[in-house]
Amino acid sequence: MISGPQNNKFANERKRMVEHDLKRRGITEAGVVSAMNRLPREEFVPESYESQAYDDCPLPIGMGQTISQPYIVALMTQELRLNNFCEVLEIGTGCGYQTAILAKLAKRVYTMERFADLSARAQAVLGRLGINNVEFYVGDGSAGWYQNKTFDRIIVTAAMPKVPGQLIDQLGAGGIIVAPVGQGGVQELIVGTKKVGKLIERVICDVRFVKLVGKYAFEE
Repeated sequence: MISGPQNNKFANERKRMVEHDLKRRGITEAGVVSAMNRLPREEFVPESYESQAYDDCPLPIGMGQTISQPYIVALMTQELRLNNFCEVLEIGTGCGYQTAILAKLAKRVYTMERFADLSARAQAVLGRLGINNVEFYVGDGSAGWYQNKTFDRIIVTAAMPKVPGQLIDQLGAGGIIVAPVGQGGVQELIVGTKKVGKLIERVICDVRFVKLVGKYAFEE
């Protein structure tokens, strides 16, 4: 663990991130702000990128994947409208940073990752931080959770051509899904609410995410 003056530096950087990159851009939900202000983002990035942990940009984490920029993490979390009764499905564990933010705001998080090494690393970090309301699974996120289960919220942290029916089926009535959708290098961040079995979507903004590879998403 980081200690001493370097730890103070990261605390100052975290405060700057929250005040400048989040609050000034419309992140106002108290739970999201608090979680982002408390979680040590430097724990989730490779050591060579520690000094950039609080820059408002994505960073590589290996396997061709990235940790999303702080603002996008906060925006997607805010749009989920979480409470401590929510069970959340996350598609794309990555380094586990978004997972940890969700876990601080929801009852339980179920997270899927296709790279076993990334999943193992995320589990180790969350374990070190004492976050234990998360279930991990290595598999094809485009097909949804491996068990027959519905969720109050779903978040997808990789781009899909469209929201697969498998994920819509696992979203409970009145549930919310937040996901980047699009075929090209730039996608639309959509928020979908399930009403009468259908997904009612609205577009938030343009985003850039790595592609979700899977049976119901992009090919390898």
